Amino acid sequence: QVQLVESGGGLVQPGGSLRLSCVASGSIFTINAMGWYRQAPGKERELVARITSGSSTNYADSVKGRFTISRDNAKNTVYLQMNSLKPEDTAVYYCNADVTIETMEGYEYPEVWGQGTLVTVSS
Repeated sequence: QVQLVESGGGLVQPGGSLRLSCVASGSIFTINAMGWYRQAPGKERELVARITSGSSTNYADSVKGRFTISRDNAKNTVYLQMNSLKPEDTAVYYCNADVTIETMEGYEYPEVWGQGTLVTVSS
């Protein structure tokens, strides 16, 4: 089993910063792409940022220049540094990873989700 556990969410004032972390654990052979998604009340889940195993990144237009995604492969961890936060950034943020696991039948490539962490931007 592979698990993703997020941390770092909370309440912050507009213009403030937060850093989210997500640690992957379990029977992982390799971690491929990792990313952050968010879902605001009444809206669909959307991609925030994604980073490949080679550290190529892509961002939603709404967060470019404010958010930075990074990863520490030695720690199986992905981070999301969020600066200049706005009320519209309020959402539950979910960590996502494409992993490779080794089974008796060979390799499998599941997509794994964390349980989510709430970010609230409000004065």
